[in-house]
Amino acid sequence: MDFQENAGSCLSGEKKEMASAFVLINAEMGSEDEVLRELRKMENVKEAFMAYGAYDIVVKVEAETADKLKEVIAQKVRSVKKIRSTLTMIVMG
Repeated sequence: MDFQENAGSCLSGEKKEMASAFVLINAEMGSEDEVLRELRKMENVKEAFMAYGAYDIVVKVEAETADKLKEVIAQKVRSVKKIRSTLTMIVMG
């Protein structure tokens, strides 16, 4: 399977391998530790780190399908109080 086939199957929701994304998060000033603790409690959050620079927190999220991944990010990760904005990068491979 080449890259294009793998990318297409991941985005269509077929179960080939776990779907993964990195979510870059800006939190309200002073709430970074609280937001990080909340994110680390989530089942689909595999890694979460404090960051310095344009974003405050970087989170790796995994799910069984691309559709489930999008649902987790939209309904769980982005609903954490004190998150101001997010940038999501769905990754392949």
